[in-house]
Amino acid sequence: MDKIEITTETITLEGLLKFSGIAETGGAAKQMIRDGLVLVNGAPCTQRGRKLRQGDRVFLPQREIEVVYADQDP
Repeated sequence: MDKIEITTETITLEGLLKFSGIAETGGAAKQMIRDGLVLVNGAPCTQRGRKLRQGDRVFLPQREIEVVYADQDP
């Protein structure tokens, strides 16, 4: 499982797919979500604007991602 660190409280599902490099563009992320290839916390998700928080898990074929907050200690 990969861990993707975010510095904000939430990130959209579409944003996570782009930020993580899974999707090269917003259009590619949107298509993956629309095609039902993405599960959030084990359930199918077709909402590209779904807000993800620390601890949420995103499942794709051959890949699993956990959202974590970036350690911001100096």
